[in-house]
Amino acid sequence: MATRPQPRLAIFDCDGTLVDSQANICVAMEDAFTRAGLVPPARAAIRRIVGLSLVEAVAALIPQADTGLHRSIAADYKAAFTRLRTSGTIAPEPLFDGVEAALTTLADDGWLLGVATGKSDRGLNLLLAHHGLADRFVTLQTADRHPSKPDPAMALAALAEAGADPLGSVMIGDTSFDMAMGKAAGLRTIGVAWGYHDVADLVAAGADVVADHATALPRLMDRPQVMDQS
Repeated sequence: MATRPQPRLAIFDCDGTLVDSQANICVAMEDAFTRAGLVPPARAAIRRIVGLSLVEAVAALIPQADTGLHRSIAADYKAAFTRLRTSGTIAPEPLFDGVEAALTTLADDGWLLGVATGKSDRGLNLLLAHHGLADRFVTLQTADRHPSKPDPAMALAALAEAGADPLGSVMIGDTSFDMAMGKAAGLRTIGVAWGYHDVADLVAAGADVVADHATALPRLMDRPQVMDQS
């Protein structure tokens, strides 16, 4: 029987990779810290923890605090995001330049597309619907159902749901957490230079290559594929 290529999956992080969401993340985190009677972290520090699941992100910001406070601030962060949405004051979370075109090109080239994000299911679904991208992705993995990055659970679940082989698949993200998760799952990793971690951090965490613009992604994707002999 003729050989055929294994399905290839491109797994994207969301915040800092597909969309620029830093304004809302920073405002919600500042609100949560203020409600706890704490001085909010600097915005540069908040951007550094984007990509982690929420409790882990708070813990990274105030490691000296106990788990109860981490969970309380995380709950207040979610509440702040809800208030932003219901009041209509949430800032736009635009797609980064070239992202939509890159997704189209990759799909036309035969790539399956997925998302692995520290967002909640609700937050991710609302975002994708807003941008008309809900039907682009065959698998959506969020912090609601998995441990935080850099644990490989989200990436492994995405591969399983898509029926893809890790040897032909890629993790694409803007943080060191994405790169470490991808490597732990056996994936090739592509960092993006337009997000919230420095290029040096991406390389140190295992990025095989770093894209300087979304339009560069399609030409950085390919590597020899494992062939199915069945």
